[in-house]
Amino acid sequence: MSSSKSVAVVTGSNKGIGYAIVRGLCKQFQGDVILTARNEANGQEALKKLNAEGLKPVFHQLDITDDTSIQRMRDFLQKNYGGLDVLVNNAAIAYKMAATEPFSEQAEVSMATNFWGTLNACNVLFPLLRPHARVVHVSSRAGSMTAAKCSKELQTRFLDPELSMAKIKQLMNEFVESAKAGTHKAKGWHESAYGTSKIGVTLMTFVQQRELSADSRPDIVVNACCPGYVATDMTSHKGTKTIDEGADTPLFLAMLPPNTTSPKGQFVAERKVQNML
Repeated sequence: MSSSKSVAVVTGSNKGIGYAIVRGLCKQFQGDVILTARNEANGQEALKKLNAEGLKPVFHQLDITDDTSIQRMRDFLQKNYGGLDVLVNNAAIAYKMAATEPFSEQAEVSMATNFWGTLNACNVLFPLLRPHARVVHVSSRAGSMTAAKCSKELQTRFLDPELSMAKIKQLMNEFVESAKAGTHKAKGWHESAYGTSKIGVTLMTFVQQRELSADSRPDIVVNACCPGYVATDMTSHKGTKTIDEGADTPLFLAMLPPNTTSPKGQFVAERKVQNML
């Protein structure tokens, strides 16, 4: 039986920044907060730790690279809540500097999770967004830094005023195909699989907001953000911020008040709107 109870979902939230976002939402958001993880045991362990703090998130398994898993998440939300109010797309992977996997593999795997997984989750879950919903893509300044090192021709395509989701998909596919062929540098790409995947995440934000602004559901706001350099497994705990400090901007965007006009369809760091390039 569905209810109109408010609900927030955070992808990849059993540890790191995602975990801190769940913790923050449990304290600020009026409704249920769903902690997700690919691995059920890891998710349940995270749940126990938050329960020990007196917080009561709900766990649901979610692997954004698995279409069936995303559909199960959608069906659970539909059945139990009848909609979705906050979606924080945090799940992502990054290869270490010392990674030995060939760059072609790093490009394909990074893109499959960070860009395609995020986009697929949006495509399945966006129909559930209620009026005044907030969507946050945890992107990275690595995307902007990588874009700045790409060719002028690619930068022109990134900043295309008529950018569409089809054009973004084409760009991300071109990167992976050129990485497989060993021609990515010759074609103007910078050698960062993670950074390029985050270019895609930030660009998708601009297009999604344009599409949702034309939707019949009012005041749905989508933003991308950089949480900063955070001490997590992804940074080998070399980051200068705690996970709670990293969660600050994503939480700020998730809790934007009704009828916010800015930030809206933008890239944000330290709570301030940033340029893509």
